[in-house]
Amino acid sequence: MKTDPPLQSPASLRQNTPVQKIPAIILAAGRGKRLGDYTDVRPKCLLQVGGQALICHQLEALRCFGIQKTFVVVGFNAETVRERLGSEVHYILNERHAETNSLYSLWLAREQCREGFVLLNGDVLFDPEILKRLLHSPHPDALAVECRHRFDQEQMKVVLAGDRVTAMSKTLDPAEAHAENLGVVKFSAKGAKVLFTRMEEMLDDGAAQQFAPYAFSAIAADHPLHAVPVDGLPWTEIDFVDDLIHARETVWPAILQRQARTPAEAPAPGKALAPANPSSVPGD
Repeated sequence: MKTDPPLQSPASLRQNTPVQKIPAIILAAGRGKRLGDYTDVRPKCLLQVGGQALICHQLEALRCFGIQKTFVVVGFNAETVRERLGSEVHYILNERHAETNSLYSLWLAREQCREGFVLLNGDVLFDPEILKRLLHSPHPDALAVECRHRFDQEQMKVVLAGDRVTAMSKTLDPAEAHAENLGVVKFSAKGAKVLFTRMEEMLDDGAAQQFAPYAFSAIAADHPLHAVPVDGLPWTEIDFVDDLIHARETVWPAILQRQARTPAEAPAPGKALAPANPSSVPGD
């Protein structure tokens, strides 16, 4: 099996960063049917960008900030993920992945989240600076957002009152929305207790096929959930083939370019942060 080269952590991200005691949860149970042949046998989290699987980019970013314990919620072709990552992470199996969504997958990790957690969607490529800003936010319960004026149907829209989240959904009226949720979130122990209590109620009401942000939205009216703007930093969620092409041809080069502008952030030359051929299909 082809393995990915190790990703080099930008030095400036490793320095002066508080060690995080909370675990990370990566949601990677879905198949990604809308990517067609790309995910016939391979979960989205193993799609390659820049010579590296998406989930490996995420794990390296987490390690930059001292987050050493990561739980990956797997489902579709779970063994492929286990073979790729081995004992590097812990696994939670969503046996109902074909009939549930990310809300249910996160619910399966509730015992690991009691002291708080960082949550990543396994199909997101992001500049590590985004995670840094989230973790350094003074708000204990927060999510990364990109403020925007135009939205499409697929975007997880966020309504804000100042920097506080008041609602979140893909089906929100675009005219009411202020930002898009990236899928990079943190919760404190207190926030996690509120969240999972609400999630249990939602699941009892048949919400197993909902996205996790619907639970975030459900608690936002009564529990402070803040937005951390990351405008201008490169990122993308990969749902369609066009998204994968965008990740390879635009977002990944933008991450490299931003790091190159600050010498202290540049990785060692000749390592995995060299751009891969973005036009390769399907991406290995």
